[in-house]
Amino acid sequence: MSNGFRRAVVTGGAGFLGSHLCRELVTEGTAVVCVDNLSTGSPENIASLRGHALFEFVHGDVTELPDIGGDFDLVMHLASPASPLDYARLAVETLEAGGLGTMRVLALALRCRARFVLASTSEIYGDPQQHPQSESYWGHVNPIGPRSVYDEAKRYAEALTSAYHRHRGLDAGIARIFNSYGPHMRADDGRMVPTFVRQALDEQALTVTGTGEQTRSLCYVADTVGGLLALAHTDHPGPVNLGNPDEFRVLQLAELIRDLAGSGSPISHVAGVTDDPRRRCPDITLARRELGWYPEFRAAEGLRRTIAWFSGVLNTDLVTPTPSGRVESALRDLDSTS
Repeated sequence: MSNGFRRAVVTGGAGFLGSHLCRELVTEGTAVVCVDNLSTGSPENIASLRGHALFEFVHGDVTELPDIGGDFDLVMHLASPASPLDYARLAVETLEAGGLGTMRVLALALRCRARFVLASTSEIYGDPQQHPQSESYWGHVNPIGPRSVYDEAKRYAEALTSAYHRHRGLDAGIARIFNSYGPHMRADDGRMVPTFVRQALDEQALTVTGTGEQTRSLCYVADTVGGLLALAHTDHPGPVNLGNPDEFRVLQLAELIRDLAGSGSPISHVAGVTDDPRRRCPDITLARRELGWYPEFRAAEGLRRTIAWFSGVLNTDLVTPTPSGRVESALRDLDSTS
């Protein structure tokens, strides 16, 4: 088990998760080379790191990995569109990032004899028929549906990573990330939390797809990054689920976000999404046992922090309120289902 890394590559490092990961690595004293083509990431996410002696940004596409030079003892591959709006818009690019892009960074890690960590996804499980989802479950995925460009890109990336580990001796691990959220998400990226937060802050109707009875498990970004680094600091090959096992109905989450934002927005039901998973909840037994990791942030605290961040970004006058009786009631309802 490593006590620390000297120099790391983070692909997709200007994205939501990647920027938090870069910051945490630099804080640990690791020199970081962040590679991002900025197709979905943003320079603003890494603005606080620019000029830091331990941070370097390289503008480039992971499928044509730039010559970044030198040796690395950690390679973390996060480069991929991750929101449904983005991977629908960048369908071929998403598949290329999961295929050719993964092959490029695996080759880099092998050359440097570095620890390699693949940021995979709970989408591996598709619309699961096992609940909660454990790493031994193979999934229930439509290989040609609208979500398939992301699902299958990640499944192929997992297969590539496993092949490099088994047949070429690469020290590699796979993390399956469940519904991470927090600061640095784009308000318009189409995912549930930023959409509900933006709508609540703008006093717009919160658009819940379908009945809202489908479930999700939200993991605050600080916990997700902690899990990725816990995996990096071991030689465990994974796959390992990283997520919060507290499971909530989407309608409950919409109501909680609205109430935490002090908003009077109504709830509006819109048409369901093709291949939208009906239930999503990780079994994190393996992460607890092998990594000593478990999420520390409950949904209410993580959402409060996220709302406060968005309120500043969106230039609103919102001050995150002290929970009212209505909010406390919503929190009790959530706790009773978790």
